[in-house]
Amino acid sequence: MSDIELTFEDGRVVKVPAGTIPKDLLGEGQQVGANGILAALLDDQIWDIYRPLEQGGNFRFVTFADPEGQLVYRHSAAHLMAHAIKELWPESQLAIGPAIADGFYYDIDSPHVFSQEDFEAIEKKMAEISKRNLPLKRRDISRDEAIVMFRKMGENYKLEMIETLEEGLTIYEQGDFADLCRGPHLDSTSRIKHFKILSVAGAYWRGDEHNKMLQRLYGTAYPTREQLDEHIHRIEEAKRRDHRKLGKELDLFSFHLEAPGSVFLHPRGVIIWDEISNYWKEKHRQAGYQEIRTPLVLNEELWHRSGHYDHYRENMYFTEVEEQMYALKPMNCPGHLLVFRTRQVSYRDLPLKFCELGTVHRYEKSGVLHGMFRVRVFTQDDAHIFVTPEQAEVEAAKVVQFIFDMYHDFGFHDFQIELSTRPENRVGTDEMWDRGELALENALKTLGVKYKLNPGDGAFYGPKIDFHIKDAIGRTWQCGTVQCDFSMPERFGLEYVGHDGNKYTPVMIHRALLGSLERFIGILIEHYAGDLPLWISPEHMRVLPITEGQNDFGHKVVERLDKLGLRVSLDARNEKLGFKIRDAEIHKVPYMAVIGAREAESGMLSLRRRKEGDLGTLTVE
Repeated sequence: MSDIELTFEDGRVVKVPAGTIPKDLLGEGQQVGANGILAALLDDQIWDIYRPLEQGGNFRFVTFADPEGQLVYRHSAAHLMAHAIKELWPESQLAIGPAIADGFYYDIDSPHVFSQEDFEAIEKKMAEISKRNLPLKRRDISRDEAIVMFRKMGENYKLEMIETLEEGLTIYEQGDFADLCRGPHLDSTSRIKHFKILSVAGAYWRGDEHNKMLQRLYGTAYPTREQLDEHIHRIEEAKRRDHRKLGKELDLFSFHLEAPGSVFLHPRGVIIWDEISNYWKEKHRQAGYQEIRTPLVLNEELWHRSGHYDHYRENMYFTEVEEQMYALKPMNCPGHLLVFRTRQVSYRDLPLKFCELGTVHRYEKSGVLHGMFRVRVFTQDDAHIFVTPEQAEVEAAKVVQFIFDMYHDFGFHDFQIELSTRPENRVGTDEMWDRGELALENALKTLGVKYKLNPGDGAFYGPKIDFHIKDAIGRTWQCGTVQCDFSMPERFGLEYVGHDGNKYTPVMIHRALLGSLERFIGILIEHYAGDLPLWISPEHMRVLPITEGQNDFGHKVVERLDKLGLRVSLDARNEKLGFKIRDAEIHKVPYMAVIGAREAESGMLSLRRRKEGDLGTLTVE
């Protein structure tokens, strides 16, 4: 058997016989286990610890501290849960069960309707199977053999998947349980000891509402009890901060069946929206952007020209008017390109920066809609910067800094940055992509920004930088993006006059800072648990008369503070002061001004700060 060469992280190059298993390459002090080595990484491909190595490459081991290790651990936990369910309810059929961020799930078709009352039984059975110390075995299988096997098992969803797959299938077995799976997995069920079933929800097969509704059981798993307990605490905190719950309690927004995936902003929600919008517009004015407005409905031909029809039409809404096909815009960029074409542009005019809070419509299946986070209509804080090729790198760096500054203003200080390169499904030449990727990479290096390379995940028209912000409980949210596009300006025939009098095609930088305003508001609500910063709070102060006798003075206080630009309301209800204070606290009102007979007579206010109590007295003036 020939040798293969493995290059370790420390630069060592080791020759081993082909067929060597990673477990045999463990060094001194290294061991396989939940708190040790879980799998290997060979040229960025995760490899089972017991799977023979067939070729050489860059090699390292992964633990639970690595994202790849977490994926392997939780994917195996998903199989453990499915195994337990099959033993408890043998008539259940398995669909899919991947690892996801912080956990896993499995979609089940079962005559048994799962509820929280079943979770303890499932967990008990999982613990029992874990103690059996069953090895997880990977086995190659032909399509024909897989069809016979899963037909005998009565697993119709697995059969449907096999029909769409080519040869080269694999299954994983643990005891008498087997699942169609690419893997990789742990080496034994005994590695998984600390887990919890979290919830059950409905999920359409393949995410299509025309298919059968399955039962999706969510769970999580960690190597230690302490890690699991910390995660459960974060989940409880996330429930407390859920923007859908707080949005209803604080009377900010609602959703209605008459418009699925669309946010109805209430008066208090509109105040938040307006404050963010006004801030956004002023910051862009200061940065040299020109605000424009473009139509919602544009001719279908435009979307053919832009490339969106070929690459994005499944997510678009179309309509026919006077025998012409039109589409609701899913993106703002083609409209900005048309505005550029209305003027004679010189190199002296570049960079030319158009910005727009543009409403877009994108079709999402009903099964994936989620509050303000996943909607069908939203407002994107869009801008397009037209530059010469030489300006692209500098302007991209300015946008990156602009994004950082804006996030700081909203109270976010921890970011993760990804540079995504050309996808397989793309437009433009390789030369264009080379220039775009280099411009974005150099922009990040100029600012000394640490980033992760995300190969193949760029937009179809250009490479991009994505910005993920970390919230108060450690979750990350993808918000801003910067995309370098050498292709679309050429497709639209955009030109500028160079210093030599010749015409050239500009480069276009697409960018959004917050992403969707609706989604960003949802993130803010959860980050601050509804207790928003004063400047965007829908109500700065609530005036609380102790008795009806102080209501007239209360109205005068509101009028005075309103003239000073504060958002103030009066609680003139015939209720006890304690009730009014609790109500203001529940509605996250930052300040309360209590007025009794003494305050009304002296023209003073007794000021309270939410959560802090009395701040003393001050005059209305």
